[in-house]
Amino acid sequence: MAAVLDSVRAFFAPSTFTLDLENAGDVVARENLLDRAMGPDRRKKSSEKLRQGRVPAEGLALVARDRAGHVIGTVRLWNVEAGVDRETRPVDALLLGPLAIDPAYEGKGIGSALMRAAIMEAKKRGHGAILLVGDAPYYERFGFFAAKTRHLVMPGPFQRERFLALALKEGWLDSAAGMIVASGRKLAQPPIAKAA
Repeated sequence: MAAVLDSVRAFFAPSTFTLDLENAGDVVARENLLDRAMGPDRRKKSSEKLRQGRVPAEGLALVARDRAGHVIGTVRLWNVEAGVDRETRPVDALLLGPLAIDPAYEGKGIGSALMRAAIMEAKKRGHGAILLVGDAPYYERFGFFAAKTRHLVMPGPFQRERFLALALKEGWLDSAAGMIVASGRKLAQPPIAKAA
């Protein structure tokens, strides 16, 4: 009953945040937020290795802002190949993460709003599936399940029960098997100065 009342209160409460596309001015605030929310070891995770040196998928880097415009939540999706299909063709997919909310704003529905917006936008853009490594009880409410990743592996250590997927197109991952590899656009590298 308490959950129902909380839902009703949240529905009628004035919005304390807005969702927006991430912009270049959000980089420092986003990185600081990720450090606060996820701790100093966040860059050692297998998912982070897939994101390293890449840019998020087009139109799929979202932030939540408080009334003053400060970044209080973030989610990004990245282009990956989810193994190969039966004909050994790469299976295009997205890797979600990290999803992080400023600890001062937890429990206000910001994470759920970011997740729903990211899923809807990925589907609108024609993507077939989203993968993530996270807390199954939290992500199952959005349709993510470990059964969809049973024939896939992450590069490096990962917990099988936390490796989840959501098919945005029916059957998209049914024959996918193998290693997840990065496939998105790379960050532009500055030119290397030539020795005189």
